[in-house]
Amino acid sequence: MLRKHKMPKEIIDVAEQHHGTSLLKFFYYKAKEENPEVREEDYRYVGPKPQTKEIAIISVADSIEAAVRSMKEPTSEKIKKLVDAIVEDKLKDGQFDECDLTMKELKTVKHVMCETLNGIFHSRIEYPQDTK
Repeated sequence: MLRKHKMPKEIIDVAEQHHGTSLLKFFYYKAKEENPEVREEDYRYVGPKPQTKEIAIISVADSIEAAVRSMKEPTSEKIKKLVDAIVEDKLKDGQFDECDLTMKELKTVKHVMCETLNGIFHSRIEYPQDTK
């Protein structure tokens, strides 16, 4: 659809690569319950894996955003654990293997994601009403 509408290559690349070849875990495990013979590769995105640092970071941000939305009562601790788990999962799954994102940069990404999410979800101070 993006090609049909002559979108820039960079936009098309992000759309094609930000899921990489990651596993649609929810659907895979649900199908596996019903049929133990289900093949994992049938529940993976077709890819390709992110080819640039920028797309890898978008991939991380997309996964984190979706996961944090489903959290009940997010705290700094819960957010940090979630961010760490998502990044670790993508690393173990080889989703960053085709881009040149360094571990140092990934650490920075995790820090910034946590900082941003904590800013969004921090507890609001209830101010007293003005009694003039």
